[in-house]
Amino acid sequence: MRRFLEQGQRPPADAVRIEEMVNYFPYNYAQPEGSDPFAANVEIADCPWDREHRLVRVGLKGREITQNNRPASNLVFLIDVSGSMNEPAKLPLVKASLQLLVNILTARDRIAIVVYAGSSGLVLRSTSITSANKAAVLETLDRLEAGGSTNGGEGIQLAYAVARENFIKGGTNRVILCTDGDFNVGVTSQGALVDLIKQEAKSGVFLSVFGFGSGNLKDSTMINLADKGNGNYAYIDSLKEGRKVFVEQMSGTLVTIAKDVKIQIEFNPAKVGAYRLIGYEKRMLAKEDFNNDKKDAGEIGAGHTVTALYEVIPAGQPVKPAVDALKYQANPPVRAGVDELRSVSSDLLTLKIRYKQPDGATSKKLEFPIRDQGAKWESASGDFKFAASVAAFGMILRESPLRGDVDYGLVLKLAREGKGEDEEGYRSEFIRLVKTTAEMGR
Repeated sequence: MRRFLEQGQRPPADAVRIEEMVNYFPYNYAQPEGSDPFAANVEIADCPWDREHRLVRVGLKGREITQNNRPASNLVFLIDVSGSMNEPAKLPLVKASLQLLVNILTARDRIAIVVYAGSSGLVLRSTSITSANKAAVLETLDRLEAGGSTNGGEGIQLAYAVARENFIKGGTNRVILCTDGDFNVGVTSQGALVDLIKQEAKSGVFLSVFGFGSGNLKDSTMINLADKGNGNYAYIDSLKEGRKVFVEQMSGTLVTIAKDVKIQIEFNPAKVGAYRLIGYEKRMLAKEDFNNDKKDAGEIGAGHTVTALYEVIPAGQPVKPAVDALKYQANPPVRAGVDELRSVSSDLLTLKIRYKQPDGATSKKLEFPIRDQGAKWESASGDFKFAASVAAFGMILRESPLRGDVDYGLVLKLAREGKGEDEEGYRSEFIRLVKTTAEMGR
């Protein structure tokens, strides 16, 4: 989305994923206090684009891990060196980004480097990142050059073999794939790749995928591979973004603290007439899959936050004709028994979370009943205001019929009110992008 706007173009609607925009930014959520790997943070206030509605922000905060407490890492860099990577924003950016990561690793960590093009090869055996070895690892990265076609499947097989050979029990064992996503030789079937990656994840070797460049970037393929590999995915378009992923968020990128995390919201029909989840169109979970431990879901890394926004129509208010019935979901009739008891409760909703430990097969369920204290939007936290601003901007870009009174002026007002300290400048950059987009439309 950012790349399109900086090139003076409005992004296609399907390139605008509101949930990814909202979750791009760090938020100051409370850390977990007990033994669970993450905490739930819920805030409710008037909806800023329709004051007759309520806006609910559900935030999860993963437990942070300091560099000293981070488990030892066994990493395999799997790097695409095919001809399509011969652009400044591709292989040179891959090398520079990974060099940032190498520089902050320690002697407890190990790195191997596998490359793939027409054929695959091990260019650096698994090496401990001692001060004596670090320069050699950096030099090996620096010497990589692009040329040839792409055999992604063969490269992944070799990378997993190297990771298994150097497996660290109780540590982080991960393949880090850097590519423009152009898998065009070898194991090109996405189904075959997914089967391989799912099998390897069971062994404790996870896969993270990082996309570089533009044009032939097969974004959906890479997201799917990372999801099945119990890892994460990010798109890196600049060295600043590489620093964000591999330095500022290094523990979250490398260390998984919970896998197959599922979130389910049960709204109280006595309080809620209808609701919609903003974004997450392609990440919806069927209700019956929440309790199914065989159903794969997302992972949370150390220190990561996950944010979701729900727009709620209070019970008794009319659902406006302009509302798409597929996006606003009316609550089902109340059944006798448990639902009937809940309907007379003062709770607005119950937040349910299921997760597994990184090496576990059985999930644990957490429940959080949430009441609406009737807060006005003016008293909402800065993080809430900023997240709402990002979601509102996404609705404009997607030309959503559900955006109510949202315009660029409201987006900027909310963003400025929620900007806060902004040490890394990410929120300032967002405000600049909104201004740029508003000027394009004049």
